[in-house]
Order: sequence, then structure tokens, then C-alpha cells
Amino acid sequence: MLGGPSIGPQPMPRRPGDAPGSAPRIKPGTARRILPYARRYRRYLVLLTLTTALGATVAAAGPLLLQRIVDNGILPGRFDVVVGLCLLLGLLALMEAATIVVQAWCSGKAGEGLVYELRSAVFARVQQQSMAFFTRAQTGALVSRLNSDIIGARQAVTTILTQAVSTILTLILVLAAMFYLSWQITVAALVMLPIFLVPARLLSGRLQQLTRQTMQLDAEMSSMMTERFNVGGAMLAQLYGQPAAEAQLFAGRAARVRDVAAQTLVWGRLLPAVVALLTALTTVLVYGLGGALTIDGTLQLGTLVAMVALLMRLYGPVNQLSAMQATVMVALVSFDRVFEVLDLKPLVTENPDAVALPAAAASRATAAPDIAFDRVSFRYPGASEVSIASLEPAAGRGQETTGTALALRNVSFVAPGGKLTALVGPSGAGKTTITGLVPRLYDAATGTVRIGSHDVRDLTLASLRDAVGVVTQDVHMFHDTLRANLLYARPDASDQELVEACRAALIWDTVESLPDGLGTMVGERGYRLSGGEKQRIALARLLLKAPPIVVLDEATAHLDSESEAAIQRALRTALAGRTALVIAHRLSTIREADQILVVDAGQIRESGTHEELLAADGLYAQLHRTQFAEPNLTEPVPDLLSAEPLP
Repeated sequence: MLGGPSIGPQPMPRRPGDAPGSAPRIKPGTARRILPYARRYRRYLVLLTLTTALGATVAAAGPLLLQRIVDNGILPGRFDVVVGLCLLLGLLALMEAATIVVQAWCSGKAGEGLVYELRSAVFARVQQQSMAFFTRAQTGALVSRLNSDIIGARQAVTTILTQAVSTILTLILVLAAMFYLSWQITVAALVMLPIFLVPARLLSGRLQQLTRQTMQLDAEMSSMMTERFNVGGAMLAQLYGQPAAEAQLFAGRAARVRDVAAQTLVWGRLLPAVVALLTALTTVLVYGLGGALTIDGTLQLGTLVAMVALLMRLYGPVNQLSAMQATVMVALVSFDRVFEVLDLKPLVTENPDAVALPAAAASRATAAPDIAFDRVSFRYPGASEVSIASLEPAAGRGQETTGTALALRNVSFVAPGGKLTALVGPSGAGKTTITGLVPRLYDAATGTVRIGSHDVRDLTLASLRDAVGVVTQDVHMFHDTLRANLLYARPDASDQELVEACRAALIWDTVESLPDGLGTMVGERGYRLSGGEKQRIALARLLLKAPPIVVLDEATAHLDSESEAAIQRALRTALAGRTALVIAHRLSTIREADQILVVDAGQIRESGTHEELLAADGLYAQLHRTQFAEPNLTEPVPDLLSAEPLP
């Protein structure tokens, strides 16, 4: 986290419906928000509806043909009628199969299109969030939103739509056919219908709760796997040697998923079981009543056979209708969880009338601009400002409701254009927080940060971040080739420019010695490279971007003395003419800085050149004596030194 508080599990404020033991309710209007996504695929959805209607018609026509086969063909002994009607029945079967294929094609087009739209929208929204969001949200929970939740949302637009149309039309057509054949049996069957709807109402709410709980537990388990299966997590687990504890922790989470999934399975099977029982009892009723009517001559045998077949066609849709409320609620839970992310407003936003940073300030070919802080104060935002409860670890939810204390207090300084300004001070003093405000990873609570004469909040984010290049102590690299990681800074760079940047960062000899050169895979987070090699690749990436403003946050921390000296020589050339903010704990690396700012407890305590600060005999001088001379044991060590071990 950029100079802020700990980034371990952080508490989350309790929201409505977040109380322990309760499941959040679906937000009002969720169903209406689905419609714009559905309209984009209306051609496929209309065709899906038409083919579903055709399938329902075929389903109702089949038993009527069966009745004719028995009454008009088999009983009178007319073979030609039997053959003709059987061929027609076979044609209906082919039509039904064709409708299934068309339905699958339409569902695939609309459903996968919806998945694409939602995934793209959620990914883009997450990318817009501030750094504070990423320090709180669990990676696995975010991945779950992009995968299982969105796939669940697809069901609402395709499967449920198909079921709804098919169920309603089949019920109408089948009931019409049944009334046509025997109103007595139809009335008896209808008397049983309300009984089928009661279990659905009782079970749908419970299934919704279990589904949301399952999604949340799956996300937490996925987060644990994501953290433990990356190189850093695996190394930490092995170095600290607690495989049994890790296995037990995972087993506990997996057990919770197992228990909830088992409950969901039971409750999900309970409804079909009850409906099957009611269907069997109704079938017995129809056979009894229909058999009596057939015996006394009121019904023909073929009519009874057709009525039984129609009854089977009737209670299939009734079963679906009974389960549909639960199915709809489950799908709406998925949409609700997706919309939670889409509704999360970025903490750092671009003003509608934002302007691009003028070319004179953004171009590396012209004089670099000043950076000015004018009475800037800053606090890291609270949970309710940057995240949502379901994306955070369960352990800390419901506690933190406000932001942290001020990390910066009334900070004012000017980093001259084209000059090197160094920031020194203990860990947590606010150095990295200061540098994070320049490219607007965060926004100041009060005061103004300017580049040249422009408030950074009045600039477009693209032009601002194009003008600022950053190398952090913890270098991140994608699991890709060296070339791809370098081109991330400047996609249009040629191979020759890549080589020149690597030479300037003193890493080309190493790259050239690799069997695949720039095509070498670096591994997850670059773990196939040493710390010093990653640092130099990051410097090469910065040099390739060649921005007018450079931020180095302990960029030489992983280098040995000889490599550091070489990098310092490379940086003198690389930083020439650029505005540079450099954070360093080794004072040897910033002796030649044009300006040194001593940061302590979120404030600028001292400023000046190396010689001026030594002459002032303040905190900087004490820090210098501690690093380069024997400490005065009779003089207490100030907080500036005790807050962090020095190399």
C-alpha cells in the first residue's frame, strides 16, 4: 500500500443485510436493469421465443395425434390411418428436434454475448478503481464475479426466458387440448394445480439465501487458492513451514462450501420430489376418473390415452413453473452481485471538462515541469468509500466505518522541473503517499497538487499518467516474455529501442545471454529473475517510456553495491532534464540530489541540499551519523531512526 496502513485483512462496515447469519436481499430494480443487456440480443431472443412457441405447439399436438391413432386407426383396424398419423407424428418429432437445435444456437449467441458484455463491463469498472480498492478487495472474490456470477446471470436471459415462454404456451395449449377431449378430467387436474405452487413459494427464499452464501464461500476459497498458489504465497508457506495449518485452514473453508452445497442440493431436490409425488397422485386420479368414464362409454380409449399423455405434458411445465421462482431468484442473485461491482464508483475520477497535459509539459523533448504541493493533506479512505462487503475477507467485516488518520498534514513543497528531489524518512512517514498523489493513484483530501500550472485533478488521466513514470521497490511483471513486459510501457517501440533501453539500464548483457533473449518467459510476477534483474528491467521499462516526470521508490533496493553504483551512473543520464522524485533510505544514493525533503509523521520537517541539512544538524544529520559513523550512545535515537532498521 502506498505509504498507508497495513494491507492485511481490513474490516468492512456492515451494510443492510450484512448482519451475521442473514443473506442480503436482492436490490429493487435488479430485474429492470437486465433489460438493456437483453435488448442488444433481441434478434436471437425473438427467434428463441418463436422456436420455443413452435416446440410448445408440437408438444401439445403429439397427444392429439396419439388419440387419433388409437380411436381412428387401431380400434377400427385401419392400417393406412395408423401409418399416416405415425408418419405425421415422426415429422413432429423432427420439428421438435430442430427447435431444440435452434434454441441452443440462439441461447448460445445471446447467453455468451451477455457474458462477454458483463465481463468486459466488470473488468473495465475494476480497472477504474483507485489503489485503495485493490488493497482491500480479495482477488479471488473479483475473479468469482467475472466467472461464476456472470455465468449465473446468463441463465436469467436465456434459460429462464426459454422456460417461461415454453411453460406458459405449453400450459395454454395443453389445457385447451384437454378441455377439448374431456372437461371433467381437466377440471379434476386443475384442482390440483394450486398445490404445486405452494412448495415453490416456501423453497425459493431458502434457495436464494443458500445460493448467495455458496457464491460468497466459493469466492473466499478461491481467494485463498489465488494467494497460496502464486509464487510469493507458495514461497512464504514453504519458508515458514506450516503445511498442516494451511491444509487445515483450507479444509475448514472447503468444509463450509461442502455443507452449504449439501444443503442447497437437498433443498433443490426437495421441490422436484414433492412435485413428482403430487404428479403421481394426480395421475392416479386421472386414471381412476378416466377409467370410469371409459367404462361407462363417456370416453373412448384413445381419448383416455391422450389425456394421460397430455397430463404428463401438463405437469412438466407446472413443475418448471413451480421451480421457476426459485430459479429466477438464483439468477437475480448473480445479477445483483455483478451489479454491485458495476455500481461501485471509482474514488479517482476524471472531470468532465478535463484537459490533456499540454505537449510542452508532457513531451520528453522539452523542459520538464515543476511539481508543486500546496498545503496538501491526505487520509486513506475507509472501507465504505472504496469497496463492498462481499469482496472483503469475512473476518474483518462490520468494524471499520471511517477512514484512517491523516497520512499527510499540510504538506507544501516545490520539486523544480528537470531537477532531482529526494524524499527521506522512516517507513510510514508518508513518502510513498506523496509520490502516489502525483499520478493520481489517490486524490488529496485538501490542498492542491500541480504539474506545471495545472491542478492534476483538471487533467485527463491518460495524459497525466503518460507524463509520469514510476519504478517501485516491489517490481511487478506479468507472466509473459521480457519483450511483452517492456512493451507494456510503450507498445509501438521497436526491438532496437528495447535493446537501447536495456543497455541504458545495464541489463542487456544478461538478456542477451538468455537462450531466448527478449522472448524469455519471466514467470509469475517475474520470479524467474533475481531481484536486481527485475529492478533493472523495470528501469529499462521506465527508460523506454521516457516520461518527463520520474518517480523512483527505492528503485535500487535490491541491487548490490557494485550494481547500484552502475545503475546510479545510468540514472544520471536517464534523469537528466527530467523532474525526479526519488525515495531512498540509503543516503549514499541521494547525496547529489538538488533538493532533499525529510518527511516524518506526514509532514515535511526539513528541506535543503545534503550539505545544508548536515549543517543544520537536525533529523537528517542524525540519520546521516547513524548510517556513516558510530552512533552517540549518550544521545537518544529519534523516531526518524528507530521507526525502521537501516542497512
